[in-house]
Amino acid sequence: MKLKYIIAVLSVAFLSFFVFAIGNEYVTMKEEIQILQEKKDNLQEDFNKTLNKELLKGYMNEIPEDVEPGYQHWENANLVADYAYEDSEGLFHRDWALFLAVEAERREIDPLLVYELIKVETGGTFDPELVGPETSYGHAYGLAQFMKNTGPWIADMAGLPYDDALLFDPYYSIQLSVVYLDFLYQHYGDWNHALTAYHRGMYGLEQFVNENGHAESWYAVLIQENANHDIFAYGQ
Repeated sequence: MKLKYIIAVLSVAFLSFFVFAIGNEYVTMKEEIQILQEKKDNLQEDFNKTLNKELLKGYMNEIPEDVEPGYQHWENANLVADYAYEDSEGLFHRDWALFLAVEAERREIDPLLVYELIKVETGGTFDPELVGPETSYGHAYGLAQFMKNTGPWIADMAGLPYDDALLFDPYYSIQLSVVYLDFLYQHYGDWNHALTAYHRGMYGLEQFVNENGHAESWYAVLIQENANHDIFAYGQ
């Protein structure tokens, strides 16, 4: 009887030790996995930063010589990217914003103007796969909401290939929006006309001006006011 009792006690003790050892091993393994995950995340972050720098170097090489890219341009691009990412609560990706800032800089356009245009066009969703409501001219697609009847000639203006599916690519959409805004601003000479034409079309702009005697549409005013507000916000 005593032998059975001793065996039972030893069995319980051994089992308790075994469970304790397994538990410790599990905790240790979990901690090691967490450390490895943190290392992986850090390596991924470093890789992304390096990749973005290399991409930006490529874009900077295409900026006209009179723009003189340097530390200030890099700093401004990063400030814009940080602001857009935070303002959109992460919906507008930071690498999209870096690309936008550099592309806008190449054409001496305020990047925040382009950012606010995209915010309005997507209703604040910043969804690159957004399909707009049906109109008499069809649907608008992507971040910058281009239609299939305008996308091809703007892509040609930008020196880019065209395919309907590319309108859902955020970088492609951003570049088209900057190129088109530059074209409209150069054509009309002010942002009220340029932005209203972007929103209503060039013919729609003419109608608006004929009916109202000016080009200050709600769309143009809202984007410019928000962009001016952004300047103070991201500059602090």
